[in-house]
Amino acid sequence: MRKTIALAVAAVALTGCGMLPGQQGGGGEEQTGQTAQPERAATTGSAPAEAQPTAPAQEAKVIASREVKVGAGGQYGKARVDITALKRQGRTISLNWTVTATDGKVNLHNGMGGGTLDFTVSAVSLIDPVNAKRYRVARNGTGEDAKCVCSGTQGQFLDSGDASTLYAVFAAPPPDVTKINVEMPMMGVFTDVPIS
Repeated sequence: MRKTIALAVAAVALTGCGMLPGQQGGGGEEQTGQTAQPERAATTGSAPAEAQPTAPAQEAKVIASREVKVGAGGQYGKARVDITALKRQGRTISLNWTVTATDGKVNLHNGMGGGTLDFTVSAVSLIDPVNAKRYRVARNGTGEDAKCVCSGTQGQFLDSGDASTLYAVFAAPPPDVTKINVEMPMMGVFTDVPIS
């Protein structure tokens, strides 16, 4: 009886998240390498590990790029920033980019967030010059506890040759906007980035 109740509760919980037992995660969730087996989970009483959000799948094509000098406290490194996707999906738009350290150490740990202890890329924004509007990174709720729908950067200190792939999701500009400026702290502004 316990196994049946546990399976029913697990099925309801997973259905509420938009997934049924045995389905692959999507929409920015990464599988942890373990195959979900509800029967085994019900028998052992353990819940599947929580998946960490990652960048949505992206194309390898670079649509905007620049070399930048990045650093703080007198220590500077050089990096190449490649924007690989700016894709409209319904009422949202997803930005994907890669930062590659080309010389010295590049600190992404706390330089792209909205505050001192914000270890994310939440300060990245899209600027629509036609409509004079700035789009901030989407949040998963309201108030102080709302987390950005974007990459975390905690502990990201890149040595020369290291790369980090990052993402952020925004509300989409009007459909007639086909190019937009991307502003990134430490990296500057990329102008006229095409929206696909």
